[in-house]
Amino acid sequence: MRIVIAEDDPLLREGLALLLRAESLDVVATTGTPDEFLVAVDAHRPDVAIVDVRMPPTHTDEGIVAAVEARRRQPRLAVLVLSAYVEQAFATDLLAQGSSRLGYLLKERVGRVQEFLDALHRVVGGGTAIDPDVVAQLLVRTRPTTPLARLTPRERDVLALMAEGLGNGAIAERLVVTDGAVHKNIRSIFAKLDLAPTDRADRRVTAVLRYLEDAHRRG
Repeated sequence: MRIVIAEDDPLLREGLALLLRAESLDVVATTGTPDEFLVAVDAHRPDVAIVDVRMPPTHTDEGIVAAVEARRRQPRLAVLVLSAYVEQAFATDLLAQGSSRLGYLLKERVGRVQEFLDALHRVVGGGTAIDPDVVAQLLVRTRPTTPLARLTPRERDVLALMAEGLGNGAIAERLVVTDGAVHKNIRSIFAKLDLAPTDRADRRVTAVLRYLEDAHRRG
């Protein structure tokens, strides 16, 4: 796994690099600005980029903008975004290019090393990994007029775990229910969000993206 890190905080940047190298992962470049990041992506063609949302010069959305551009240049690039806060623009900007090979974690999650590494491997493998705290905050912001308001509390729990990238068996273990109950809840989520069976390959991540996009539109 070849990795490029884009993080303007030198302590976090080097800490991430040390952590990943200790796991025998190949950190090919560490960068502190969006321009340096894009140069590194072009030069090294990594498998995955770990990108801070807020980078110089304005520390608003430069990381997201750079990640979008990196994916435009290298469509197969996996991107794991790190943020200190829930950034709603993530949904409509980066995820607009496609839902596979994408992750979004709050920075505090990096301290939970195994969870962080699991998310990294998941996005490199073609999946999606969204921080459960992000899921929870955006679900709370959902307004009654949206399709998401149709979900029961249990369906919301299942959706939150789907967003983490867990399979049905793992969800069943976490919620202490049967696989059949999880399957039934997921079918209900798809139906309430109007996700057709023909979209089977993407329905799990699409269900998560629906409320991320909705939260961004409604502010």
